[in-house]
Amino acid sequence: MNNFFTTLTFLFITYFSVSQSYESKIDSIVAISYNQNEPGISILVAKEGASIYSKSFGKANLELNTPLQKSSVFQIGSITKQFTAVSILMLAEQGKLNIEDNIGKYIPEYVEIGKDITIHNLLNHTSGIKNRTPVGDKGFISKTNMSPTELIAYFKDEPLEFKPGERFKYSNAGYIILGRIIEIVSGQPYSDFIEQHIFDKIGMKNSSCGDTKQGIPNPTTGYIIEQNDFVKSDDMNLSLAYSAGAILSTTEDLLKWQNALLSNTLLKASSIKQAMTPTSLNSGKRVPYGYGFRFSKLGNSPVIAHTGSTKGFTSIALFLPKEKLYITALTNCNCKNVNNVAKQVAELFVSIPDDKITEAKHNQPERKSINVPSELLSDYTGTYEVKPNVNLTIGLDNTNQLYLLAPGQTKKVELFAETQNHFFVKIVDAEITFNKNEANNVISLTMNQSGRKIIAKKN
Repeated sequence: MNNFFTTLTFLFITYFSVSQSYESKIDSIVAISYNQNEPGISILVAKEGASIYSKSFGKANLELNTPLQKSSVFQIGSITKQFTAVSILMLAEQGKLNIEDNIGKYIPEYVEIGKDITIHNLLNHTSGIKNRTPVGDKGFISKTNMSPTELIAYFKDEPLEFKPGERFKYSNAGYIILGRIIEIVSGQPYSDFIEQHIFDKIGMKNSSCGDTKQGIPNPTTGYIIEQNDFVKSDDMNLSLAYSAGAILSTTEDLLKWQNALLSNTLLKASSIKQAMTPTSLNSGKRVPYGYGFRFSKLGNSPVIAHTGSTKGFTSIALFLPKEKLYITALTNCNCKNVNNVAKQVAELFVSIPDDKITEAKHNQPERKSINVPSELLSDYTGTYEVKPNVNLTIGLDNTNQLYLLAPGQTKKVELFAETQNHFFVKIVDAEITFNKNEANNVISLTMNQSGRKIIAKKN
């Protein structure tokens, strides 16, 4: 239901609110999923390296009624893998390792089973090492502290799932081994290396790596949903996530990270290109993953991204090189689709030629409307609950025109009657049917767009 309504509302924003500022459009998209009384989201949009939108919605802590701020610190989960990959490439540039080295050179447990596995295979998830970690197993004790060697001991005896380079299969275990290699080669704990060589160097002052008990300023509490209510998630010891997912950060710090990558502050251009190039398997087949970066498309625009998830937190960071657009969104509840929100925001900036919009309008089938008595139309007016705290409004103007007003919008969408209770929108493929009970009272509406339906009860 949520995805359908988000899509419909986005279409209304796209076609009916052209004059609306990007700020209000983004506000509208985010407000569909996040409100001020629930766990929330911090979202930042940057164009050509400069922030053009940075806001937070919702609560950092429900019990304390603490609002989220732009400086709120979140667990970013697997976005951590980008930092691990870049650290490996930094050491490679210093001549301290080679990404074609066999991992057994550094990790004694993999001298035999890892004789054909290279650091390159770990970076792009083609090692064949099974994705088995304490975090992924049922019944794990989330507050347990484990050292890197204990983490590796947890999965070192697992047989390989395939020959290195033969397939792509995402492996947190592989990135845990990378973290240990960083420690061995640099002579520093992983967290110290990240903080000294990345955070301190580029001014990521609100970021840290590891334990959430270190007195973090502006912390957020993670939540899950149980029986339709928000419940605090387990306070996971981030030593378990280690180099695969232990970093905490803010949207503003992640923009510093992105800008450092693009300006070659941390790595040479050739190394960044290597990290941001899709993987080739032994067969020559290309896989849309590099070294900590995923690749996809939004329309005709390339996207370089990564997502993250820990207990009670979800995150996404995506970059559109064609538009020079960076979006990062961090949340403290893994109960909503933050990826979809980021995608909806990105679509606002992806170029859609005017002739394509005109074509889309003209391609809508011509439908005839009928007149409906105003007293009947009045029965349809009111608010309809799409989900808790999210309502759409059906109204009637002084010309006897029925309209829909989506949450967070100011532009009215005209509804045209096909029958006395069935209405359509001319500009997009959307329809609304008003439903009555046996007493002939309007009790709900059914919204249909491209075959997808939701029912919203009348308040």
